[in-house]
Amino acid sequence: MSQIDERLTALGIEIPQQAAAPAGAYVPATISGNLVYTAGQLPFIDGKLPLTGKVGGAVSAEDAQGLARTSAINALAAIAAVLGSLDRITRVVKVTGFVASDPSFTGQAGVLNGASHLLGDIFGDAGVHSRSAVGVAVLPLDSPIEVELIVEFH
Repeated sequence: MSQIDERLTALGIEIPQQAAAPAGAYVPATISGNLVYTAGQLPFIDGKLPLTGKVGGAVSAEDAQGLARTSAINALAAIAAVLGSLDRITRVVKVTGFVASDPSFTGQAGVLNGASHLLGDIFGDAGVHSRSAVGVAVLPLDSPIEVELIVEFH
């Protein structure tokens, strides 16, 4: 068992065996140099969105934080698919998160903490990253959350 696999087991986190199938003409993750860029990942669980709608409206900030965590897990699945092992990750460089927001909702940064805390729990100091948390009007399939990662690897 790899070091990251041991960490995931200790945390009770399961990374999907396959990245989510693209919903358009793109790939889930691309390698350029020593970086992996993921496409935006939705919080699919077993191929379905557990919640839809706007954060601050139909979806609570707390639920959205869990969805951001799930989206980050799905991004890690996309990375694992191109790298073969998450142990090859040397640093999480950047997280970009999009939050489908009710017009009065301003807590996007707190929502994205779901993804950021997960990455810190898994990768420790190598999981500390820069981040953008962006409120948007709507996301594909009426998803409340979309997360992309950029990671460095060896």
